[in-house]
Amino acid sequence: MSQEPIKLGKRESKLRVDPKWADVCLTCGTCAGGCPVTGVDGMDPRKAVRMAALGLDDELINSRFPWICTLCGRCERACPMGVEILAMMRKARGLRDRDKVPGPIHKGAMMSMQRGNNLGIPKDDFVQLLAEVGHEEMDECCPGFYVPVDKVGARVITTINSKEPFGEPEDMRFWWKIYYAAHESWTVSSTEWEGVTWGLFSGDDETMKEQARRVLDNARRLKAEVLLLPE
Repeated sequence: MSQEPIKLGKRESKLRVDPKWADVCLTCGTCAGGCPVTGVDGMDPRKAVRMAALGLDDELINSRFPWICTLCGRCERACPMGVEILAMMRKARGLRDRDKVPGPIHKGAMMSMQRGNNLGIPKDDFVQLLAEVGHEEMDECCPGFYVPVDKVGARVITTINSKEPFGEPEDMRFWWKIYYAAHESWTVSSTEWEGVTWGLFSGDDETMKEQARRVLDNARRLKAEVLLLPE
């Protein structure tokens, strides 16, 4: 008695990974050799590619691999077969339940959406800090220097990493010195000035797009020609 052949059908991948990657990947280790975090908690880009190509989507999504990965792209650049490792890792981040995203990353993204920067620094505190640090710059090395906040028509608008006004304000002075020496026309927005798009890192595309839109809106509002992210 003959049996009907089993029909497997097309496998649907949450990660949209082509099953042929399992054959394309040479497991040569070039990606692992270029990865700065290979070996951390067993991290190996080859393992991640194999998991995705063999349909172990949930296992990869719920593993630590996507969060150990720095998204630097060195693995993908090094791969002789052109396997899209970076896109796969970021997709895996995006498919993680938001309440299971590592705390600081998710919290930073949400804080930025709600309060305009990843650390929730109030506008008045931010502007006052810029004035104080700018005054130090003037006294120590740059006569007449000040931080131009919300200056309409400045050629360059600059974003800021929130860790600087929060804990490392002196770091801002490095690029302020460059502007001063170059006699550049520049400005900083008093709101939505955050330069770190945590939506990118958390895998949250909608948050990433909104953060980018706000930065661009500042540039348009202040009629700047150049947007600089010194991050």
